Amino acid sequence: MNSVAELRSVAEMKEEAALEIRFGPLDLAQVRLRTADPGAIVDELTGRVATAPRFFERAAVALDLGLLRKETDAAGLRAILDAVRRAGMLPIGLVSGPAWVDALARSLDLPVLAQFRAPTKPPPVIQAAEPAEVGRPALLHSQPVRSGQRVSARHRDLIVMASVGAGAEVMADGCVHVYGALRGRAMAGAHGDTEARLFCHAFYAELVSIAGVFRVFEQLPADLAGQPVQAWLEEEQLRFARIAD
Repeated sequence: MNSVAELRSVAEMKEEAALEIRFGPLDLAQVRLRTADPGAIVDELTGRVATAPRFFERAAVALDLGLLRKETDAAGLRAILDAVRRAGMLPIGLVSGPAWVDALARSLDLPVLAQFRAPTKPPPVIQAAEPAEVGRPALLHSQPVRSGQRVSARHRDLIVMASVGAGAEVMADGCVHVYGALRGRAMAGAHGDTEARLFCHAFYAELVSIAGVFRVFEQLPADLAGQPVQAWLEEEQLRFARIAD
């Protein structure tokens, strides 16, 4: 009898767990700082937020200090964090970088986050692909992707045979193909593939990202709106062009 009661008690404890820990993709932008001047930072970020408040206002961001010409101290970082908050964004941590960045994060009890995007000029590394990933076919999604939905393809391309609605998201480690209207967000090269591209039949995108470099469209350029478009990355700049008939 006691053993049954104990088992029942253990089961109830499992059902009443106070929390769960899960790992998964999150929408997190990086702010790569080229200056530690709080005034310049708040001015620049305020302008960015004003151009696309739906995406940037109260957006969680990680600060990348790797481009600063000289190290900053705890007081300097506090001023930077305050500037980012005043601009309307919410800094949650620092992007992993030199040893001084990690030490600075510890001193202010901030998390250090791994780089999302591969370095501009990575060292030459030859690495054999895992057998399960060799020649993986593209993920084919035949249904419309509606607002609030996300479709993701890991280690391969994504082909959507229908439209992507406003507020929806499509993502792939390789290229993204949308054979319909793209009204939501599209992210190709999600884990740093700078050769990935985006293709769509009717361009109305809210956001496009290639290998972490993104552009938000509050107003579409007249020559791209509704057109078949491709996007790619060239010298860390996003390029867009109409696909010829």
